[in-house]
Amino acid sequence: MITDIESATPALCRLQLGSELRRLRLAAGLKGSQVVKRLLWSPSKLTRLETGENTTVEQADVMALCEMYGADAETRTHLMGYAAVTKTRKDWWQSPEYRPVIKPVFKAFLGLEATASALHNYEAEFVPGLLQTEAYVRTIHRDAHRGMPEEDVNRLVAVRMARQEALRSRQPPLRFTAIINEAVLLRRIGSAELMREQLTHMVEMAEALPNVRVQVVPFRAGRHPGMNGSFHVLHFPEGAALKSIVYLENLADAWVGRQQADVERYEEAFTDLQALAPGPQESLDMIKKAIEEH
Repeated sequence: MITDIESATPALCRLQLGSELRRLRLAAGLKGSQVVKRLLWSPSKLTRLETGENTTVEQADVMALCEMYGADAETRTHLMGYAAVTKTRKDWWQSPEYRPVIKPVFKAFLGLEATASALHNYEAEFVPGLLQTEAYVRTIHRDAHRGMPEEDVNRLVAVRMARQEALRSRQPPLRFTAIINEAVLLRRIGSAELMREQLTHMVEMAEALPNVRVQVVPFRAGRHPGMNGSFHVLHFPEGAALKSIVYLENLADAWVGRQQADVERYEEAFTDLQALAPGPQESLDMIKKAIEEH
């Protein structure tokens, strides 16, 4: 459990609350269908509670579940505290400035990313989002969302920039390990100058921040475990009692995977990619060479 609820983010409280409620339900030997039938809830309501997807959580709902599961007084106090935080504080992406352009599944990912202690990201086509410059982000969104009002493009750019603060301002900062396909270095997004600035920024981040590690899978490596596409694997602090998850996205949809078998498959793929790619210094040398070639 979280020991310092007062300093915990709403995202962490929602996720911790969901994890604890699911643990209590299983310990009580109850299926989700039994719980929702007794409380006259929809199945999706319990699912959202257990996965931390609700923006706010009603304390009355938490108390009803605690009563049903036979939670002890200390546990009830903690869970009620988590629910209270979701009602009194907001995560940065809940502000009116960002909310209009954030889809539900991506909102769930933002909560997970804000809570994670480590993020493993393989990128096949783009510079990893946490290492992108504002100009690179803007160019990507203008191409991907043709016809979108400039105001909304600005919001999307602001969301990406705000996410990057996890690498610098959080305590402790997010441990970020990125592996990219060599194609990312050569594929020109925008002008040559923009690409040089972007690649330089990536090198500077990796050299300046001890919590950031970048590796490049070269073309000469041939077939590799990342050929099915980009993915993220997020890991959480031990004290949070949250299991690792996988996040995937494409043009049409996004997906958060919590099944242990899926997580293990992607984490194994990431480990294999780390072994296949040159080490951090040689990888940074590859990026510096690409800067000269743009």
